[in-house]
Amino acid sequence: MRGRLLSLMVATAVAWTIALNSGRTLAFNLAYLLTGVLVLSYLWAWSGTRFLEIRRYTRARRSQVGEYFEETLEVRNTGRLGKLWLELEDHSTLPHHQVSRVIHALRGRSRYRWQVRTLCQQRGYFRLGPMTLRSGDPLGLFTVQQELPATSQVVVYPATVDLNAFHPPIADLAGGEALSQRTPYLTTNVAGIREYRPGDSFNRIHWLSTARTGRLMAKEFELDPSGDVWLFLDLNRQVEVAQPWEPPPVEVGIFALRVRPGARGRSPGPRRRMPELPPSTTEYGVTAVASVARYFLGRNRAVGLVLYGGVRQVLQTDRGERQMRKVLEMLAGIQADGTLPLYQVLLTEGIRLSRNAIIVAVSPDPDPAWVRALREMRRRGVQSVAVVLDGGTFGQERDYDELLQELRWSEIPHDVVGYGDPLQEVLGRSTPAGGIGSVPPGAMASELMSGPDGSPP
Repeated sequence: MRGRLLSLMVATAVAWTIALNSGRTLAFNLAYLLTGVLVLSYLWAWSGTRFLEIRRYTRARRSQVGEYFEETLEVRNTGRLGKLWLELEDHSTLPHHQVSRVIHALRGRSRYRWQVRTLCQQRGYFRLGPMTLRSGDPLGLFTVQQELPATSQVVVYPATVDLNAFHPPIADLAGGEALSQRTPYLTTNVAGIREYRPGDSFNRIHWLSTARTGRLMAKEFELDPSGDVWLFLDLNRQVEVAQPWEPPPVEVGIFALRVRPGARGRSPGPRRRMPELPPSTTEYGVTAVASVARYFLGRNRAVGLVLYGGVRQVLQTDRGERQMRKVLEMLAGIQADGTLPLYQVLLTEGIRLSRNAIIVAVSPDPDPAWVRALREMRRRGVQSVAVVLDGGTFGQERDYDELLQELRWSEIPHDVVGYGDPLQEVLGRSTPAGGIGSVPPGAMASELMSGPDGSPP
């Protein structure tokens, strides 16, 4: 393209030199022609990126690993003249989100729309935009581009799996006894009746007692007798095991259509597909924590989350779908960039937990110090469940024998998760306290099947 433009400019300069020196009409006509071609080509290319409106629509700015993120883009020509060709280049950071497109022959006062569906394979916060718009003239002499700096953000939540069970059963977890603690909040547990006090809401009034005594009587409530569930994910960079990984290319759905009033795109098809998780203990840990949170929140348990990455993040316990979204938001952007080992995190945060709490600790750390920290907190009435991420299956030699022995001796229910294991099956068959459940791969199996002195359990 540059060579063609340079040749034409040299020819134009030569034509003007000959015309001015010779004064011949033919030379002037040739010079005018070449000059006109240059000027008109540049104006054509310049106008190609003008009088355009570019819009992008998304169904939601949140998606999840295994689901499709859908986006619709529209290029509208507001001018009277058509556009020979347009190239729209998108600089989004969402992997394999192929929005860039070349549009041919966009007529005046018309618009072009296409839909893009991308399978989300990686959690995180991703940027949509900016974009670059290019156009040119029919002879290919000039290319003009315009930067469109507008950006937006999309959040891809980590994947979750459906757990049919998680050991120990809810009825066996701490917190099954009545707490007998009065609370000013409305709960499902009525502790007794007292006289009405100024400020009590009308829905606390017990009308039968009021009619019987002739005085306003109000109900008094207790805290929910079920204990809180606290999830601890180990984000210490020293114990993470991860292999290089790039999201594999997948078929991206691109549906283009000339838009008419009332026109619709094609059916989006299936919306959920569970991709393979990256070979990283952090990714498996994040998915395990999200799945366990979903399991307990689905059973109306109060769930909290503690993360010590680059900064301390603590999500206080709560119930319901809103709490699940908060958990996923926190897990979406975390990385294993912490410096504190898990046992220090447990000892630091454990002193704030009530004796009716339950800890679910997820870690690839083979050091049994964090198991001893869980055992220490059990003396205060805080029960625990451990999820061990077997770093040996992620490409690094590690010995978990001592850790597993400590778990058995401490009678802490635990799971062992290896690379490629289906989490919905592994997390559903936890090793009960003092028993044998899922057997980890390799040398750890023989350790689990023997007692501390090498004899059968």
